[in-house]
Amino acid sequence: MNPIELEVFRHLFASIAEEMGVVLMRSSFSPNIKERRDFSCAIFDAAGEMVAQAAHIPVHLGSTPMSVAAARKAVEMEPGDHVVLNDPYAGGTHLPDITFVSPVCDGEGTPVFYVANRAHHADVGGITPGSLPLSRSIDDEGIRIKPQRWDGDLERRIIDASRTPEERQGDLRAQIAANLRGITRLKEEMGRRGEILNAAVTALQDHSEHFMETILRQMPSGSWSFEDHLEGDGLGSGPIPIRAMVTVEKGRAVVDFSNSAPQVAGPVNVPRAVTASASLYAFRCLADETLPSNGGYMRRIEVVTEAGSVVDAQPPAPVAIGNVETSQRITDVVFGALAKALPERIPAASCGTMNNLTIGGRDPRFGGRNYAYYETIAGGSGAGPGFDGASAVHTHMTNTLNTPVEALEHAYPFRVVRYGLRRRSGGRGAHIGGDGVIRGYVFDAPATVTVMTERRAKGPYGLAGGEDGAPGINRLLRADGTIEPLKAKQIVEVDVGDRLFIETPGGGGWGQK
Repeated sequence: MNPIELEVFRHLFASIAEEMGVVLMRSSFSPNIKERRDFSCAIFDAAGEMVAQAAHIPVHLGSTPMSVAAARKAVEMEPGDHVVLNDPYAGGTHLPDITFVSPVCDGEGTPVFYVANRAHHADVGGITPGSLPLSRSIDDEGIRIKPQRWDGDLERRIIDASRTPEERQGDLRAQIAANLRGITRLKEEMGRRGEILNAAVTALQDHSEHFMETILRQMPSGSWSFEDHLEGDGLGSGPIPIRAMVTVEKGRAVVDFSNSAPQVAGPVNVPRAVTASASLYAFRCLADETLPSNGGYMRRIEVVTEAGSVVDAQPPAPVAIGNVETSQRITDVVFGALAKALPERIPAASCGTMNNLTIGGRDPRFGGRNYAYYETIAGGSGAGPGFDGASAVHTHMTNTLNTPVEALEHAYPFRVVRYGLRRRSGGRGAHIGGDGVIRGYVFDAPATVTVMTERRAKGPYGLAGGEDGAPGINRLLRADGTIEPLKAKQIVEVDVGDRLFIETPGGGGWGQK
């Protein structure tokens, strides 16, 4: 298949995945999916290898192949089936991320493609609103779904577990609608193009593998190590080291995390799927946008983990915030190792945290109806060789938007009283790290607030002599004027008139001034 044909089919498959995402966004109920677009969509071949992914959330899409593999292993799918899962120990990431996998079958009922989408639900139960608690076991984090066929009973179980059942039902059905659109579009293309569609899949995956092989062969051969730390698990453990050894040789790469810390009591652990996702993302960044994002390039990268470690946790270890926080640190560690091999290409560390905030309670405007809100807050990106970092952006493993102030204040009983750049929070250097943001809220009703953050003790690292970015700050201003500094990971009860301020880290600087 010639380069023009490859490009045509690359755009074709990616556009179908993007179209699935538009359906999911427009038909969902929650601001987290509709406004922040905290979801991902992808297409897989008959063997479960990724064909294309939309430009959605990196931490979702790199791990979704393991969800598809788990779904295919658990259920022999037939036309009309949808397989649902969120179990981190059976192909998932953390419990709020619910994945739907659906077959695209030929005339004989045999799956020839699979479509999948994953969406972050603002509440799936658990011990605190928003389902990102300071948990000691995965059982504290919400409903846990092993791969199984979707039916009315499962829908009822999920919505009954949530504090916001109507919102959950709407978002779940939006996910089904997204997969149905993907099925329809792929069947149209199967009817129009016939066997050439399958040939295009193989050609695209092989091209992607060759593309990554070329990149790796252009790198120096050798091994490079790097270590960074999670500041703590919220329950007394910390700092928690994550160590990677990156080896590149003969067009292949191995990323070895075997010397990372054992799994801990608090919810910063991750299943292996998240570690693989972050590692694959880092290598994907070495290529330009013409690399087809599919399973082909993943063949060239091996990820080694030790079962029972913080980067390959085993049940019943809690994992609620590992997907959003530890994934960022894994990315920082892999980039840190790659910077030793490619010092003129790799930027300094970005924000290094998703600055997670969940708020839940009862809304007096609607008769005391339960609500649960979740958002991640942007920070600064790292500067690099030849460029300054960007300010106020979501970086690396997250790719969501902010929640518009108007949508937030319409949906929930609190308001945004400050939102702007955190000036001079980026690290200084020949190139300056991007600035973080300051986001402030005032509460119009009592609520339970959970902040789950990192990079509060030490800012993101600079490179090539650049300074670190400024660490973040969490604080609560009570209605009586009392100021309460908040920990990086804390649950706090707030009352009417209290104000919460989140100041996010800036990116690291690059190069000496």
